[in-house]
Amino acid sequence: MADTPANTDLTPGMQLLDRLDDNKLAPNIMHFGRVLRAAGLPIGPGKIIDATLAVMAVGIQSRSDFYWALHAVFVNRRDQHELFDQAFHIFWKDPKLLERMMGILLPSVDGGEEPAPEEQPLRRLQEALSQQQENESDKEEEQEQEEEIELDAAMTVSERELLQTMDFEEMSADEIEAAKRAISHMRLPITEIPTRRYQASNRQARVDMRATMRAALRSGGDSIPLKHRKRRTRPPPLVILCDISGSMSRYTRMFLHFMHAVTNDRDRVHTFLFGTRLTNVTRYLRNKDIDLAIEQVTDAVEDWSGGTRIGESLSDFNRFWSRRVLGQGAIVILISDGLDRDAGRGLHMEIERLHKSCRRLIWLNPLLRFDGFQPKSQGIQAILPSVDEFRPVHNLSSLEELIGALNRPGGPRKQGVQEWLTEM
Repeated sequence: MADTPANTDLTPGMQLLDRLDDNKLAPNIMHFGRVLRAAGLPIGPGKIIDATLAVMAVGIQSRSDFYWALHAVFVNRRDQHELFDQAFHIFWKDPKLLERMMGILLPSVDGGEEPAPEEQPLRRLQEALSQQQENESDKEEEQEQEEEIELDAAMTVSERELLQTMDFEEMSADEIEAAKRAISHMRLPITEIPTRRYQASNRQARVDMRATMRAALRSGGDSIPLKHRKRRTRPPPLVILCDISGSMSRYTRMFLHFMHAVTNDRDRVHTFLFGTRLTNVTRYLRNKDIDLAIEQVTDAVEDWSGGTRIGESLSDFNRFWSRRVLGQGAIVILISDGLDRDAGRGLHMEIERLHKSCRRLIWLNPLLRFDGFQPKSQGIQAILPSVDEFRPVHNLSSLEELIGALNRPGGPRKQGVQEWLTEM
């Protein structure tokens, strides 16, 4: 029988497998997966095993190979990339760590480490990292102090009230899930408007001559009962144009949940996403499964978290889509921070054309949440004169205020913007 080949003939991945019992590589990959799961990524035991096998396949000589091996297993959607990237550079922070990984031991997992000051991690990532340290070192202390802790309920605020006013950007993973559940229950019963068509009515508003003559023929002409009609009312179409550029990435996922809830609540809702180009995602958001709908949207959009060309995107909408979706008094909701890569070139003409083609144009801008906001950007200056309402959108309360504004009858166009400009 032939002798077993020596370990020196094995590949680096097999050598790594041969040493898993002697070092902490596999436990650290497991802890890293737990951090990502606590931060909101759908990671289970199967992915932990796949990640370990992927690292064994590519080896650990290159930091880039190690990064992309874990990325290929843990990241399924584009919106998960930023969270994984921050978690990786915080968790595996030491630049010479991969060289020491070839040795016997890895440094112990430190959940309290802070990232570089120039880039602050997401709050849910900070909580996920700190949670690992708390679970390992604070169990005994919590049991000892459990009887000594007292809470003053009179000075606390209900969780729902805090969630309503909390900025989407500052929410933890649990708070984001709670906000998504609240958004899924939102309803948008927009006030109905008269259409060109008529329907039978018992009120003496307008005589329906055709129905009256038909009734007279049925009675043999002995009597002529008058029939009346009135205009049929119907909620107007709703068109949503949402900016998905890099500056809006922290809010995009919540807006997608809002648009999904609105699309499945009523008919004639058309949704477009734009960054450097325009993408119609209406049919994807009509899927009842929110996870499947968002996955289809992320696959369909090619310019996610990139630059912004608002003027060019609105030009494509006005040329190819406005006649299809802006009929019968449509309401347009523009969600954007107004930061334009093209410095507002051609934006004034396109936004003015859009304003003339719809019943109401409402601009939702997350930058408006700041008290010292000033319309200094050329893109904002080009858009502002052509909108009817200018509102902030950064938390659940602002979304509920938007629903309330849509349910109220619209006043004179541009009245809200003129009042806002007067207060400045």
